[in-house]
Amino acid sequence: MDKAPSPLHDRALVWLRRDLRTDDHAALHHALRSARQVWCAFVFDSDILAPLLAAGRSADRRVEFIRDSLLGVDAELRALAASHGTEGVGLIVRQGPAPQELAALAAELGVQAVYANHDDDPAALARDARVRGLLADQGVALHTSKDVVVFERSEVLTQGGGAFSVFTPYKNAWLKKLAPHYLKPYPVAHHAAALAPLPALSQAGGVPALEALGFARTNLHQLRLPTGPAGAHELLDDFLERIDQYHETRDFPAVKGPSYLSTHLRFGTVSIRRLAREAAQRREGGSRGAEVWLSELIWRDFYHQILAHHPRVVSGSYKPEYDRIRWEHGRQADALFQAWCEGRTGYPLVDAAMLQLYQTGYMHNRLRMVTASFLCKDLGLDWRRGEAWFALHLNDYDLAANNGGWQWAASSGCDAQPYFRIFNPVTQSEKFDPEGKFIRRYLPQLAALPAAQIHAPWAARPVDLAALGLVLGRDYPLPVVDHALAREKTLARYAVVKGG
Repeated sequence: MDKAPSPLHDRALVWLRRDLRTDDHAALHHALRSARQVWCAFVFDSDILAPLLAAGRSADRRVEFIRDSLLGVDAELRALAASHGTEGVGLIVRQGPAPQELAALAAELGVQAVYANHDDDPAALARDARVRGLLADQGVALHTSKDVVVFERSEVLTQGGGAFSVFTPYKNAWLKKLAPHYLKPYPVAHHAAALAPLPALSQAGGVPALEALGFARTNLHQLRLPTGPAGAHELLDDFLERIDQYHETRDFPAVKGPSYLSTHLRFGTVSIRRLAREAAQRREGGSRGAEVWLSELIWRDFYHQILAHHPRVVSGSYKPEYDRIRWEHGRQADALFQAWCEGRTGYPLVDAAMLQLYQTGYMHNRLRMVTASFLCKDLGLDWRRGEAWFALHLNDYDLAANNGGWQWAASSGCDAQPYFRIFNPVTQSEKFDPEGKFIRRYLPQLAALPAAQIHAPWAARPVDLAALGLVLGRDYPLPVVDHALAREKTLARYAVVKGG
């Protein structure tokens, strides 16, 4: 067990962002080892929440997930402090513009340093720069640490010293660099005696009710998505019992194959080091499922380093020549986009996936690829429109991963699928939902169709549909595009980047 050095500061503040836990927490660990008194705070940033409220999104599952997870963090802090005989400890929560709120809280607490973990979202970096400036004016230092990924920024580079643009060489270099100390947890409990009781503050500092934030309850807790660190550990324990079969089950949306930890990973209610360590240990033991899951975690690191090195991907194609593509636009394009958003394309797997997203805030990874390919290469619509829709509705929305996934589907990203690879929504449906179980869950009007017909209802004989009381165009839409014709148009559309 490591021995704490002499404290550098009398008082310090830990600013939680996308790291809502106390266990294996880099910033909290460093603060506890560096200061005699430490407080933890979270700010509901009005620069992020106000646009949601202005757009009428007062029912947002992510805000509810964060708020409820903070209750778990508060409970963990109290328990850690109590184990060292300290009472009155808890999480401080503020509302308002994050830079101003952090600076004001730091002044009120009289801290000499603020500790936080890195966030390489360009907007977050700009926010952190403002915070750093305001704190510096007060003589307060801002210390930040790696915590969101295993390897960040420039830790894994090519032999030439540049950022990787192809996944497999990156993965090989990532695995070669991996050593046990990179996955070693940051001990917190041993140093928790530095957690300080809450002083009298000018504002009440506890976790507010959701309604006090201006938001309303959603169906989050009906979705079997437990919140907070305890919820993350519950899901992880369940997944570890079936991780060995992950490579066989992960592509089938009607099967319990994924870990369902993506939202917890996004908000840091579980440590990425814990997940990678569990996967790496089982991979070493010969688990093919764990090996494939670890590869998915490496993809996440890969997209984060792409964003860190190439922030231009937020608004433009990683491959600039792909911005020459002329996407469909106008009234008809808008109508097609709306049909895609609302699950009315006439392609059952696509529609079921879009309804899953809208109703639950989750979409199976295979279906994210299918629906993204359909938007770009069947409907001919700009990938940025789909990316923005996912960003609005995904519980696990992460800029780096969402952008990387969409650019992969549109072929405009690094190591993306070739532009001529176009998912056929019917064959994808037949292969990955062969009995139509997933389709029936979200499109009950098609439930009576036999498996042979449910993937392409328009191909069924009218007499068979009539016998089931199903009228296409009334009970379920006809296809908005013909896939074969759309494929030819896409090949022509992408001709401007042929060979790129």
